[in-house]
Amino acid sequence: MELESLYQEVILDHYKHPANKKLSPDYTAQVHHVNTSCGDEITLNLSLKDGLISQVSWEGVGCSISQASTSIMTDLMIGKNTESALSVLGEFTSLMQSKGLAKGDELVLEDAVALAGVSKFPARIKCALLGWMAFKDAISQSVTQQEK
Repeated sequence: MELESLYQEVILDHYKHPANKKLSPDYTAQVHHVNTSCGDEITLNLSLKDGLISQVSWEGVGCSISQASTSIMTDLMIGKNTESALSVLGEFTSLMQSKGLAKGDELVLEDAVALAGVSKFPARIKCALLGWMAFKDAISQSVTQQEK
């Protein structure tokens, strides 16, 4: 099986069977992000406890890329400390900005490397980043709230 075909299967699997797609009523931050270029939407709840991301839950509508990418991101972030999570976010953002030149570090990004091909299509990069940017916003709000 070709690698590109395998990646398409990973994306479709996360789209059809999304991880953590049910908003938890317990959260330290809730954010709502919209991709104005296509109308995709994500509402994301994040729970931060003792510096660890204990839960990321979400609801959303949109294309297979935005929904699969958010599903993948939630799986990656749960259980990480904020520093590690922001490092993974940085790796994924770099991958999306690579214009198809980077493959991504599978040890860091796991299933998110399946989205590497999206970076060749500028109109789709916002789709892939939608849930990740919502996560970044939610973690920022959670950290600020804990510092008060």
